[in-house]
Amino acid sequence: MSQNTTPPTENTQEDHDLYSDIDESQTVCEQYLGLSCRRFIFYVAIVLGMGIYLGSLLFGTSSLEVMMGLDEYENYLQSEVERYKNENAQLQKEYFELKELDADTTE
Repeated sequence: MSQNTTPPTENTQEDHDLYSDIDESQTVCEQYLGLSCRRFIFYVAIVLGMGIYLGSLLFGTSSLEVMMGLDEYENYLQSEVERYKNENAQLQKEYFELKELDADTTE
């Protein structure tokens, strides 16, 4: 069982051909990322800026989380207003009943 292998000198030649395409004057960013350093820094700044903006939007002082908390608090206050209205109506009813009884006893 013989495998079809290429001689080591040929692999070395192919490797040399592959590496010969790399321009030695390229920067590290250009070699590994295919981008100029200026463009890479620009993209990183854009990504960081968007991350900070989204973080502020989700967790900042005027964020979605704060808005949802305020909405929940508004619902709580509305239920308290309804409860106080009902309690007030009950107390007014009791007051007028007592006032009628008081008027009947004074006559």
